[in-house]
Amino acid sequence: MRIWHEFIRKIKGFPGVIRAGLPPVFIETLGTHSAVLPDMSTPLSSSASSGLVRSIDAAAASAPASLGLRHGRFEDAQALFTGSLFVSITMMLFAQAGLLTGSTAGVAFLLHYVTGLPFGAIFFVINLPFYWFAWKRMGAEFTIKTFVSVAMLALMADVGPRFIHIDYLNPLYAAVAGGLLMGSGCLFLARHHSSLGGATIVSLYLQDRYGIRAGKVQMMIDCTVVLLALAIVPFDRVAYSVLAAVIMSMFLWISHRPEPAALAPRLAG
Repeated sequence: MRIWHEFIRKIKGFPGVIRAGLPPVFIETLGTHSAVLPDMSTPLSSSASSGLVRSIDAAAASAPASLGLRHGRFEDAQALFTGSLFVSITMMLFAQAGLLTGSTAGVAFLLHYVTGLPFGAIFFVINLPFYWFAWKRMGAEFTIKTFVSVAMLALMADVGPRFIHIDYLNPLYAAVAGGLLMGSGCLFLARHHSSLGGATIVSLYLQDRYGIRAGKVQMMIDCTVVLLALAIVPFDRVAYSVLAAVIMSMFLWISHRPEPAALAPRLAG
């Protein structure tokens, strides 16, 4: 306890360091219990030390709710760009390997394979009806960010092949790398209250409103869409696509959890 006692005294002597490296709630705890700290030559009594420890533990437990942090515009912009970029790379990998994905992106892939029209343009148009639902249920901020993310992904997916070309790509590698890249990109977007439209809007709404994990919903929808592709895409490519969908959904299932009430976006209606 003497070491802990000395540690607190030294921290209180350097307020600049405290402001730079510690949360405000810890600083308040130090100030509240300054009277509890006796002289360095006197060991802490059991009652004083236990009271200090209990108060610090309680303050640390309540820190997330009291901080109420929100992302700034620059943080949102870099997250939306990075998430859209990651997913666009996945789309290029899948197109090169003849794979597809679920949700509206999967439908866009099927139409792309059948008609030869650009994937990005099809994907952008398919998502248009979902914005009304997002505006009503998820709010204006979420809808605008989703619209921007979908537009960036559509543009990057169509323009990207002009800057990158892969001569050989094993479909298993494309499934694993693409699933993780897409999961990471969607996680970037979800944590900044955005999505890539379609089923993602529905899955995030069910998670925020009813507590159903987004990964579970996304997995069921994605696997359903991919299995419907058996009539168009060869079986082995469908199998790899299902693997990619499972990898992405498991990544989201494990990594993406509902935010505390103080930090979660307010749902409309």
